[in-house]
Amino acid sequence: MGGIGAVLALAGSDSPLRGPFTLFFLLAAPAAAIAAALRGLDPFGRVVTSVAGAVVLDMLVAQAMLALHQWSVRGGIVAVTTISALILLLVTAQRLRGRTTRERTV
Repeated sequence: MGGIGAVLALAGSDSPLRGPFTLFFLLAAPAAAIAAALRGLDPFGRVVTSVAGAVVLDMLVAQAMLALHQWSVRGGIVAVTTISALILLLVTAQRLRGRTTRERTV
Protein backbone atom coordinates (compact mmCIF):
# COMPACT_ATOMS: atom_id res chain seq x y z
CA MET A 1 0.00 0.00 0.00
CA GLY A 2 2.81 2.40 0.86
CA GLY A 3 4.73 1.56 -2.28
CA ILE A 4 1.63 2.24 -4.36
CA GLY A 5 1.28 5.63 -2.67
CA ALA A 6 4.88 6.52 -3.44
CA VAL A 7 4.47 5.50 -7.08
CA LEU A 8 1.20 7.45 -7.40
CA ALA A 9 2.81 10.57 -5.92
CA LEU A 10 5.96 10.30 -8.02
CA ALA A 11 3.89 9.75 -11.18
CA GLY A 12 1.65 12.74 -10.41
CA SER A 13 -1.55 10.72 -10.56
CA ASP A 14 -4.87 12.37 -9.74
CA SER A 15 -6.21 9.28 -8.01
CA PRO A 16 -8.21 9.90 -4.81
CA LEU A 17 -6.12 7.18 -3.13
CA ARG A 18 -2.87 9.05 -3.71
CA GLY A 19 -3.07 11.10 -0.51
CA PRO A 20 -3.83 8.34 2.00
CA PHE A 21 -1.44 5.86 0.39
CA THR A 22 1.37 8.43 0.25
CA LEU A 23 0.81 9.37 3.88
CA PHE A 24 0.97 5.69 4.80
CA PHE A 25 4.24 5.37 2.90
CA LEU A 26 5.73 8.43 4.61
CA LEU A 27 4.98 6.87 8.00
CA ALA A 28 5.63 3.20 7.24
CA ALA A 29 8.95 3.38 5.38
CA PRO A 30 10.94 5.22 8.08
CA ALA A 31 9.10 3.37 10.86
CA ALA A 32 10.09 0.00 9.39
CA ALA A 33 13.72 1.08 9.06
CA ILE A 34 13.84 2.42 12.62
CA ALA A 35 12.07 -0.67 13.98
CA ALA A 36 14.75 -2.84 12.38
CA ALA A 37 17.38 -0.88 14.31
CA LEU A 38 15.52 -1.28 17.62
CA ARG A 39 15.55 -5.04 17.82
CA GLY A 40 16.24 -5.10 21.57
CA LEU A 41 13.03 -3.35 22.67
CA ASP A 42 9.79 -5.09 23.55
CA PRO A 43 7.20 -5.02 20.72
CA PHE A 44 5.01 -2.21 22.06
CA GLY A 45 7.96 0.04 22.81
CA ARG A 46 9.41 -0.72 19.41
CA VAL A 47 6.18 0.29 17.63
CA VAL A 48 5.78 3.51 19.60
CA THR A 49 9.42 4.51 19.17
CA SER A 50 9.56 3.69 15.47
CA VAL A 51 6.36 5.63 14.67
CA ALA A 52 7.61 8.61 16.70
CA GLY A 53 10.95 8.40 14.89
CA ALA A 54 9.17 8.28 11.53
CA VAL A 55 7.22 11.44 12.36
CA VAL A 56 10.42 13.17 13.47
CA LEU A 57 12.23 12.09 10.30
CA ASP A 58 9.39 13.36 8.11
CA MET A 59 9.35 16.69 9.95
CA LEU A 60 13.12 17.09 9.68
CA VAL A 61 13.03 16.43 5.95
CA ALA A 62 10.19 18.93 5.49
CA GLN A 63 11.95 21.54 7.62
CA ALA A 64 15.24 21.15 5.76
CA MET A 65 13.54 21.34 2.37
CA LEU A 66 11.57 24.43 3.37
CA ALA A 67 14.66 26.12 4.82
CA LEU A 68 16.53 25.50 1.56
CA HIS A 69 13.54 26.65 -0.54
CA GLN A 70 13.51 23.28 -2.30
CA TRP A 71 10.12 21.96 -1.19
CA SER A 72 8.31 19.57 -3.50
CA VAL A 73 6.20 16.49 -2.90
CA ARG A 74 8.36 14.35 -5.13
CA GLY A 75 11.55 15.60 -3.50
CA GLY A 76 10.17 14.86 -0.04
CA ILE A 77 9.23 11.31 -0.99
CA VAL A 78 12.63 10.71 -2.56
CA ALA A 79 14.41 12.14 0.49
CA VAL A 80 12.41 10.05 2.97
CA THR A 81 12.89 6.94 0.84
CA THR A 82 16.64 7.53 0.60
CA ILE A 83 17.08 8.13 4.32
CA SER A 84 14.94 5.10 5.21
CA ALA A 85 16.91 2.90 2.82
CA LEU A 86 20.21 4.13 4.27
CA ILE A 87 19.07 3.36 7.82
CA LEU A 88 17.97 -0.11 6.76
CA LEU A 89 21.24 -0.74 4.89
CA LEU A 90 23.33 0.39 7.86
CA VAL A 91 21.41 -1.88 10.23
CA THR A 92 21.76 -4.82 7.84
CA ALA A 93 25.47 -4.19 7.35
CA GLN A 94 26.02 -3.94 11.10
CA ARG A 95 24.21 -7.23 11.71
CA LEU A 96 26.17 -8.99 8.98
CA ARG A 97 29.43 -7.64 10.36
CA GLY A 98 28.43 -8.80 13.86
CA ARG A 99 27.73 -12.31 12.58
CA THR A 100 31.07 -12.68 10.88
CA THR A 101 32.88 -11.41 13.96
CA ARG A 102 31.05 -13.89 16.19
CA GLU A 103 31.65 -16.75 13.77
CA ARG A 104 35.37 -16.04 13.77
CA THR A 105 35.63 -16.00 17.56
CA VAL A 106 33.71 -19.25 18.00
